Amino acid sequence: MEIPNFAPVPRSNMTEQRLKAAAVELEATFLAEMLKAAGLDKTRQAFGGGAGEDQFASFLLQEQARQLARSGGIGLSETLFNAMMEKTHAD
Repeated sequence: MEIPNFAPVPRSNMTEQRLKAAAVELEATFLAEMLKAAGLDKTRQAFGGGAGEDQFASFLLQEQARQLARSGGIGLSETLFNAMMEKTHAD
């Protein structure tokens, strides 16, 4: 029995968008950990301090990392995206 060669399935725009979003989120998570290690998660009593500020500082740090990643970041998301695209074509 002979198996016919099929043309590769064209990548859908939706798949690319989801992979790009995942790559940016991975870079944002990495950047958040790096910012935390640099001590930027410590509150500076900017809004009066207290337990509320301490609890929400991590959310602020994560959102700052997302904005960094969305605006180009350190280029990690592009590398991750390209690797994931290669993997989707290899399967």
